Amino acid sequence: MGWSKAQLADLCEVFTDGDWIESKSQSSEGVRLIQTGNVGEGKFKNRPDKSRFISEETFDQLKCCEIFEGDCLVSRLPDPVGRSCILPKSEDRMITAVDCTILRFKKDKLIPEFFNYFSQSSIYLNKVESLTSGATRKRISRKNLGLVDIPTPPISEQKRIVDILDQAFADIEQACAKTEQNLKNARELFESYLQQAFSNQIDNCMVRSMSDKTLLTMIDGDRGKNYPKKSEFLSEGHCLFLSTKNVRSDGFLFEQKMFIDEELDSLLRKGKLERNDVVLTTRGTIGNLALYDDTVDYENIRINSGMLILRPNVAEILPSYLFEIMRSEIIRSQIEAKVSGAAQPQLPVNTLNTFTFPVPQLLGDQLKAVELIREAEVTIKKLIRIYNDKLASLGELKKSILQKAFSGELTKTLEGETSKGAVA
Repeated sequence: MGWSKAQLADLCEVFTDGDWIESKSQSSEGVRLIQTGNVGEGKFKNRPDKSRFISEETFDQLKCCEIFEGDCLVSRLPDPVGRSCILPKSEDRMITAVDCTILRFKKDKLIPEFFNYFSQSSIYLNKVESLTSGATRKRISRKNLGLVDIPTPPISEQKRIVDILDQAFADIEQACAKTEQNLKNARELFESYLQQAFSNQIDNCMVRSMSDKTLLTMIDGDRGKNYPKKSEFLSEGHCLFLSTKNVRSDGFLFEQKMFIDEELDSLLRKGKLERNDVVLTTRGTIGNLALYDDTVDYENIRINSGMLILRPNVAEILPSYLFEIMRSEIIRSQIEAKVSGAAQPQLPVNTLNTFTFPVPQLLGDQLKAVELIREAEVTIKKLIRIYNDKLASLGELKKSILQKAFSGELTKTLEGETSKGAVA
């Protein structure tokens, strides 16, 4: 279908950037400042808790450009560069930030909803990407944004396509919502299995404290004078040196690795792992855990000061049981009560001395609890994978529909295929 095209700037009555508003010019009320964070991929993100304003007086002094319901805003910053939303109705007067471009279309050329869908297509996003600049943070200039070609079928055809896409995307969003709820339910199911595994053993348990050195020993990561300088880290070497990014909620992540040589390793006093140690993150993302068991290939590992080693007395507590109880709600609730610091959350190590948890007296009962948890985890992970695959498929379906819509291939047949695909 041979639709005509036009450059974006030529389709607009208003094509201009928002206003440069310094922090000192902002106020607690007045004219609302819409920012790049409010521009989602095809959606306006209200985020009222992060709203910023300028006074009416500042608005007049700076000769700001007011924006209105139905205007399109395009973010010239990632992610992705060029994403668009339509400004909804608001009780506030509004302006936008300088990194947003305001699009007010010529009514006989383009309707906002058609462009908003087009801005989510790979055709548009790939073109925008080709016009970006910046080594560390990509952005597109308003001039280059204005050069992007936009298909301009007749207004009646634009409206027809928007109607079909509205229905198709509503079906997909409904399917996504159901799948995300199933995903949430699956994760909650695993939490209930964790609780069940420990509660089943409660009659055979003693409540033990983490300060009990007959049960386990807590060892800090290294932070002394010989702590490695950035220049001393190697891409490979004698000893793997872990940071908090190498520990996730269910084990180690070795995608980004740093090493130190044998000499430097020998100078460090703390943080050297031994087999059966459990590692707990105490800074940044609090409470991530990993077990250094025989499945880990590295023989020499140290951790940094953002983590803590829990070294179990294997005659009293199985390392696998310690790992599982540490990621249960029993411990997580105690962690949440002790975390401090808003900007950089931390779990003060000395507060762990107050933590308590149930420990079956017999190692065999500990093992039963672990086996129950891990059997459940295998099943739950399969469900989670299925639901994640479903969400990915729905995302691909949206891309496919947009590709067809803006290559002129959208037909009434697509409506039936879309509904069928979205709920399959």
